[in-house]
Amino acid sequence: MKNMEFDAMKSRRARAIDIDDVSAYRALDADGMLDRLHEFPGECQRAWDMATGFDLPESFSAADKVVVLGMGGSAIGGDLVASLATSESRATVAVHRGYDLPAFVDRRTLVVASSYSGNTEETLTAFEQAMKSGALTLAITTGGKLKEIAEASNVPTFVFDYKSPPRAALPYSFMTLLCFLGRLGLLHDRSADVGKMISILRQRAAALKEEVPLRSNQAKQIASDLAGHLAVIYGGEALSEVAHRWKTQINENSKGWAFYELFPEMNHNSVVGYEFPPKLNAQIHVVMLASSFLSPRVQLRYEVAGRLLKRAGVSFQTVYGSGEDLLSDMMSLVLLGDYVSYYLALLNGTAPGPVHAIDYLKNELANASDR
Repeated sequence: MKNMEFDAMKSRRARAIDIDDVSAYRALDADGMLDRLHEFPGECQRAWDMATGFDLPESFSAADKVVVLGMGGSAIGGDLVASLATSESRATVAVHRGYDLPAFVDRRTLVVASSYSGNTEETLTAFEQAMKSGALTLAITTGGKLKEIAEASNVPTFVFDYKSPPRAALPYSFMTLLCFLGRLGLLHDRSADVGKMISILRQRAAALKEEVPLRSNQAKQIASDLAGHLAVIYGGEALSEVAHRWKTQINENSKGWAFYELFPEMNHNSVVGYEFPPKLNAQIHVVMLASSFLSPRVQLRYEVAGRLLKRAGVSFQTVYGSGEDLLSDMMSLVLLGDYVSYYLALLNGTAPGPVHAIDYLKNELANASDR
């Protein structure tokens, strides 16, 4: 690939800015990603209200399995729902990222295609297989080919009109599924918890906004700790996919390397790998996402892992969610991570909005299919 093509892939770069200088934000954030952060609590409420009024077929209640088809930002909502479902659902909830439908899908499987654009080729391919399989089917999208093929086949289609990059439309991939599965009796009904969660998100957003200075702004502080470091995010149980969300937001918004690890599994392997290469340890910063709602044994594992990190000379911090229930804890940490990734983008001197590498990849795939 020619150098000029490399340059076209890159996000607009400038010198890192002072994240307390709000007037400098727009120079890097021409796409208005900050506005999407401000809108997050309200869009969660709007998505829930829309999902509450959506007509769901009674036949969906017979499902004993739920498979969410999606990629990237359109799939993470399913991941978060699956985390909640592990301990409370009478149906198995799984997220499938790929072209071919899982072999276990049958007539008692609810297959949900989640694609912001409606043109995600992996999701479309698997969903077309689902419609032929006799499975129960549902689509969540803004339009595109998914809307066309779903409506042409009389598949219930939840259409929303929020204008944003797919990763910023999380309220519509998460809140809708949470509402739908609760209404179908496949998950606990969260109606009583959503109002409290929205209130917590509004409080957290106010404390993380750009006008709040670094000395008082947790998101700016974490972003400053991560600046110049390789980010590794730890999470356990219901926070596993929140850690995943942090990782992908740092990738897409901050344009940085990031990885995530899960308790308790990482205690059986990753903790042994802190030794080599020794020069790398000073370049890593670990953020452990925690909650008082995690099981006591997993919370203990956080503490012990912290001791091992300290012994290895790896910087780390433990960050707790906000709220009186697990849902609020999860979503407050999601919002915090979104703000962290935004401020880290500014510290990296890069635009948080564009994802040129993904655009390049999609163009190459499209060109290859035309040959």
